[in-house]
Amino acid sequence: MPEPSVPLSIIYNPKSGFHANHQDAIYEEVISLWSKAGFNIQSFAMDHEVDFKQLMAQVLSRHESMPHGVVVAAGGDGTLNAVASCLLHTSIPMGILPLGTFNYIARVLNIPLDLMAAAQVIAQGQISQVHVARVNHHIYLNNASLGLYPLFIQQRERYNRVLGRFTIHAYTSGLDVLLRHHKELKLEVEVDGLRYPVKTPLVFFGNNQLQLKELKLKIAQDAAKGKVAGVVVAKTDKLTLFKMLWQLMRGQLEQTPDVYSFAADEVKIHSRAKTLSLAIDGELVQVKPPLTISVERSALNVVVPYASTSV
Repeated sequence: MPEPSVPLSIIYNPKSGFHANHQDAIYEEVISLWSKAGFNIQSFAMDHEVDFKQLMAQVLSRHESMPHGVVVAAGGDGTLNAVASCLLHTSIPMGILPLGTFNYIARVLNIPLDLMAAAQVIAQGQISQVHVARVNHHIYLNNASLGLYPLFIQQRERYNRVLGRFTIHAYTSGLDVLLRHHKELKLEVEVDGLRYPVKTPLVFFGNNQLQLKELKLKIAQDAAKGKVAGVVVAKTDKLTLFKMLWQLMRGQLEQTPDVYSFAADEVKIHSRAKTLSLAIDGELVQVKPPLTISVERSALNVVVPYASTSV
């Protein structure tokens, strides 16, 4: 049991937190559990009116002295990504309260999706070091992608705003994008120093071995070892893209013709475009090429259940 002076800071996104998920009563139970465990608790909301860097500087100042306590990210994978980017290469551990749609980060670390059970892990779990992937100065815990996937994200958010957040919207938005858009990227993909010119509608990088396993991709084991794991679609015609989406829904992406997976220590993407649209853990950013993709091994401390393995 921690001493009363041990800080616990909750970082939550109002759009994906307890209130958005109608779990206010659970929030009170979680706070009660942590209080009884001896934590000194403060909550911090991340929204458009708050400078996130200043917010995290305030949070980290609470955790500078020993013992460091824990910084809890309460939300979806985008929230976890934002918090993790500030805790990278520090000794301050991140706790996870999974409040997203897919919760891949929590699931790969064996963190329960039940919020009270997840809160118990934060109070009594152990620290595990996890791999964090990077595209230039952006990190990704799950995936990063170019081409059609960012359009999938945009369309999915439109569906979610109108109809609510459901898993089926990920596939419905994908079909919608394929029907309405035909986007081709002219790139040079440099894999461990070897360059390959490609015309592609989609380049996908995965850091979450569970997500890659669910896609039946053999590179899942490479991601688990801290390699850059990627997928390139080598044709841009709509028939190929429909086949890709169909196999994606069936969990058989690697069996699609003209879809190639690879693993490397470092990948660079060269383009004549001034900027490229990149989807990072479900959030959209604009990045200037060239893009350098790498993995920082064991770079983030996360509180996990006992006997959980590192990823």
